[in-house]
Amino acid sequence: MKLFDEVLRIHTNKPVEFTNITSDISRLVQESNIQEGTILIFSPHTTTALVCNENEHGLVKDMENAVKSLIPWNKNYAHNAIDNNAPSHIVGAFLGNSLNLIVGKGSLVLGTWQSIFFVELDGPRSRKVMVRIVGE
Repeated sequence: MKLFDEVLRIHTNKPVEFTNITSDISRLVQESNIQEGTILIFSPHTTTALVCNENEHGLVKDMENAVKSLIPWNKNYAHNAIDNNAPSHIVGAFLGNSLNLIVGKGSLVLGTWQSIFFVELDGPRSRKVMVRIVGE
């Protein structure tokens, strides 16, 4: 069994932003030389998320707007006394900070319309995404 680890660096530009990282993840699968296995994509930040969905401009904008309306962003949350970013933490917890996907025949396996998005919820910032590929 082989193990391949890498860290992606992502720089975001907006408070809420969906960044398509599919090509970066596919490149790492190729670099790993793993033909059959799994890939874990993990964001170690509590105000970010990872999602798999369609990369259509209108839908990406809809998802960004939906994130902003999932919960009230102007409410008086207890955590806001510390960082003023409680909504970012709450939405991040709902969306989740990892994806576990399949590597097959040396490539990332995704559905026809699926792409991988890093979701910034408290930007702009410099972030990292940890990638682990395991297999043969």
